[in-house]
Amino acid sequence: MKMDDQVIVALNLCKMYETEDTKIEVLRDVNFVVEKNQFVVVNGPSGAGKTTLLNIISGIDKPTSGKIVVLGEELGTKNEDFLATFRCLQIGFVFQSYNLVSTLTVAENIAFPMEWLRKPFEQIQSRVEKLLGMVGLKHRSGHFPHQLSGGEQQRVAFARALANNSPLLLADEPTGNLDADTGMKIVEILRGLKNDKTIVVTTHDERITDLGDQRLFLSNGRLASLNE
Repeated sequence: MKMDDQVIVALNLCKMYETEDTKIEVLRDVNFVVEKNQFVVVNGPSGAGKTTLLNIISGIDKPTSGKIVVLGEELGTKNEDFLATFRCLQIGFVFQSYNLVSTLTVAENIAFPMEWLRKPFEQIQSRVEKLLGMVGLKHRSGHFPHQLSGGEQQRVAFARALANNSPLLLADEPTGNLDADTGMKIVEILRGLKNDKTIVVTTHDERITDLGDQRLFLSNGRLASLNE
């Protein structure tokens, strides 16, 4: 494996949260490598540390110890200004709770990451149109999040995550809040992105697990298995 092909490298990754009277180990000595254009599925019971792992990969959270290297950058050593720009350029994140901006329309939510990077207006408009077509929501471009179903909001979240065409896509339980039929639309979006991006998805959905090139199973904060 070439170093250039290593998109994510986790080395003895640990994460601990402390309160006044207790310490909670969420991740313990996690080690794995994700290669370019792999589709990686992270399984495990609720509370196993799956969301925390995605937050560390994205730089939203920092490890207590160990290293997380993403696209050649050791994120645990970086400041927030660097991380904000790095995320916008290099990582698309689809949150389980969608995290759309309630005061922005569908089109404005998708445009926001591109506007943050001050891309030209015409380029933004063209990209928004393309993404709306990809997720089947051109007819919803002027609507606000509260006017959409859960499945529609999740498709907008995918479009926003793809706005800057980042090489790495993270998705946290993308079908977890959706019924089976609506969730199938998300599965089809992921299937369409397979092989074009490096993708890491936490899920309990076997339809998504079946897409994976590599499977990580977390249990009590430890990597219980690593199957390829």
